[in-house]
Amino acid sequence: MDIGLRIFVVSVLIATVAAEVYIVTMDGDPIISYKGGENGFEATAVESDERIDTSSELVTMYARHLERKHDMILGMLFEEGSYKKLYSYKHLINGFAAHVSPEQAETLRRAPGVKSVDKDWKVRRLTTHTPEFLGLPTDVWPTGGGFDRAGEDIVIGFVDSGIYPHHPSFASHHRLPYGPLPHYKGKCEEDPHTKKSFCNRKIVGAQHFAEAAKAAGAFNPDIDYASPMDGDGHGSHTAAIAAGNNGIQLRMHGYEFGRASGMAPRARIAVYKALYRLFGGFVADVVAAIDQAVHDGVDILSLSVGPNSPPTTTKTTFLNPFDATLLGAVKAGVFVAQAAGNGGPFPKTLVSYSPWITTVAAAIDDRRYKNHLTLGNGKMLAGMGLSPPTRPHRLYTLVSSNDVLLDSSSSKYNPSDCQRPEVFNKKLVKGNILLCGYSFNFVVGTASIKKVVATAKHLGAAGFVLVVENVSPGTKFDPVPSAVPGILITDVSKSMDLIDYYNVSTSRDWTGRVQSFNAKGSIGDGLAPVLHKSAPQVALFSARGPNTKDFSFQDADLLKPDILAPGYLIWAAWCPNGTDEPNYVGEGFALISGTSMAAPHIAGIAALVKQKHPQWSPAAIKSALMTTSTVIDRAGRLLQAQQYSDTEAVTLVKATPFDYGSGHVNPSAALDPGLIFDAGYEDYLGFLCTTPGISAHEIRNYTNTRCNYDMKHPSNFNAPSIAVSHLVGTQTVTRRVTNVAEVEETYTISARMQPSIAIEVNPPAMTLRPGASRTFSVTMTVRSVSGVYSFGEVKLKGSRGHKVRLPVVALGHRR
Repeated sequence: MDIGLRIFVVSVLIATVAAEVYIVTMDGDPIISYKGGENGFEATAVESDERIDTSSELVTMYARHLERKHDMILGMLFEEGSYKKLYSYKHLINGFAAHVSPEQAETLRRAPGVKSVDKDWKVRRLTTHTPEFLGLPTDVWPTGGGFDRAGEDIVIGFVDSGIYPHHPSFASHHRLPYGPLPHYKGKCEEDPHTKKSFCNRKIVGAQHFAEAAKAAGAFNPDIDYASPMDGDGHGSHTAAIAAGNNGIQLRMHGYEFGRASGMAPRARIAVYKALYRLFGGFVADVVAAIDQAVHDGVDILSLSVGPNSPPTTTKTTFLNPFDATLLGAVKAGVFVAQAAGNGGPFPKTLVSYSPWITTVAAAIDDRRYKNHLTLGNGKMLAGMGLSPPTRPHRLYTLVSSNDVLLDSSSSKYNPSDCQRPEVFNKKLVKGNILLCGYSFNFVVGTASIKKVVATAKHLGAAGFVLVVENVSPGTKFDPVPSAVPGILITDVSKSMDLIDYYNVSTSRDWTGRVQSFNAKGSIGDGLAPVLHKSAPQVALFSARGPNTKDFSFQDADLLKPDILAPGYLIWAAWCPNGTDEPNYVGEGFALISGTSMAAPHIAGIAALVKQKHPQWSPAAIKSALMTTSTVIDRAGRLLQAQQYSDTEAVTLVKATPFDYGSGHVNPSAALDPGLIFDAGYEDYLGFLCTTPGISAHEIRNYTNTRCNYDMKHPSNFNAPSIAVSHLVGTQTVTRRVTNVAEVEETYTISARMQPSIAIEVNPPAMTLRPGASRTFSVTMTVRSVSGVYSFGEVKLKGSRGHKVRLPVVALGHRR
């Protein structure tokens, strides 16, 4: 018997305390890093960036061995029926998830062979014109054979809320035939009602993971679907952004809003549903989904998911079952894109921390939907509304919802929201423009613009106006498609202009009852987008750095986010029964915002890079995306970020690397970056081992590896960015570049920094043959202590036109 299991059988009473889900990691290597040593089991470890051969008998035997050990320790410690094992994790981490009492969890924590016991915690969703904005049809897709080959044979795995397989964005008929995918071995679940597979030749894998959700009592099969079916909308949306078919007609309410396409329209989709509409998800289910996705052979993982709160049993942001599993995924050669989080514009709001993950911030692209309301007094009030106009050259009577009620008792329904047509006098509304109030109910989702549209339609209104009278910080207003002319006035001062005009124009009797409605207005055409040159901009909600190394929020020596991609008002597929956005219930497409939308842009673009460079590591792909990104907007100015002013109004400020990382993605340049900053598993371990405050014991618990301190300082990790959170005096960091171009090239190296820190590079130039690697150093010296970060960059300019840029951030301290 394994020494870790030479333990006494402990008699444990069934606990009276309610059981909870715990994630347990065990002694012994998972498949990805097992180098042999256990009797009868040969090595299964892979080199850095190498796939797991899941068809190998060695892998299958060792997987069974690990699962038996998990079952054995539970069986030896606890009485049968007093616990439930939910998952065995074998490929990326060695451990299991179990539903046990807190006392049983404590017994496990003390048991020989157990390295860590983490109470499960919740995750949440981090809730098309962008191919053209990013230059894909003209600059990128042609290099890979056109849109009908873009992403060919690349499998993108989505850990999300499932998929609506009947959507045209995921159809495989009427398309060029797909070839075989020998490297992907995922399963396809059947719809429990129709008994039809969720897969076609486009969707190659579809599974769902809900054991932890069920154990926690959160899962409702009638609402959440015990299948890969998307009950939310979010999963279908993210999958379509990354890999949806090209040229899908986007029609709503009889109007066409263009044609939708994914970034890599020929890539295959593998679905690993672990998020659900009412409660989000649980880490134990998400870890099981990631473990399965890597086992199955996905090339890219798209994660629009982040933790609700820090884990309870670990202080380090980089070390927990979730991040450790993703480290294993990257070791297996899988590129991981994760949404940065939606906690912006406030600092240190990121929910994606680790160097092996590509953390994606959200940008506003150049397309805006604007509209206007023209009043009878000639004033024009700006607003937003994706709707047709009222009839031209005609003014309509304005009627306030509170003035057209059937009786006052209906006020218990908050009639100003215009959610219930039956409370209004149809005779007074018909043919007029209905004025409604945009209350807090719209912010929390208990009221929707979709229902306002239905109310206006039912009453025969000529149109509607939603009036915002006060704004809470964090409120975001998105235009919603409408078949009825409608507009949302988001500027409070403009709303006051409308209210004042209405009150002056409306005559009332001594009781306040309206005698005559004399206010007039007309609604403009909001269907056509307005293209802005001041794009891209960092979206207000996009989470900001600095990155943190622990849950005391101490700064890390690693820049996050990594990159910026479109995440505001993104058109993509939706699930008709999806409820994530109340305005799109029953629709086939949705226009929504979030870093959730930005991450699949990067996942899809990474698929295009991997298609062109199939041997590149995840770090090489990440480097190509980052070093070729841009910090200049379409008007030629430095990128700006949305931020709150002192009066809590939204304004624009000069953006920094804590807003956008390296910059906004530039897909065509990423295909030919010239140089890459590569890194592998040992480099990630070196980063962890040299980060102050992380114990070698904690690192070994999650990686089964002894620490190597050759890196000396985490800032020496070979990232395509430089961050020094505690610069005292002078510090030198090193970087190693590899020439991935097909020709020799000479690079001149320069650097600049804000005045409080001096910066120098050495050597000033270097020549690299194809495939050759060279090291250069960057030395920073504190000139003055300002108490705030200084920003700068290192540029490598090639003799054959390649341009490589690294952002630099540093905080100077006194000796």
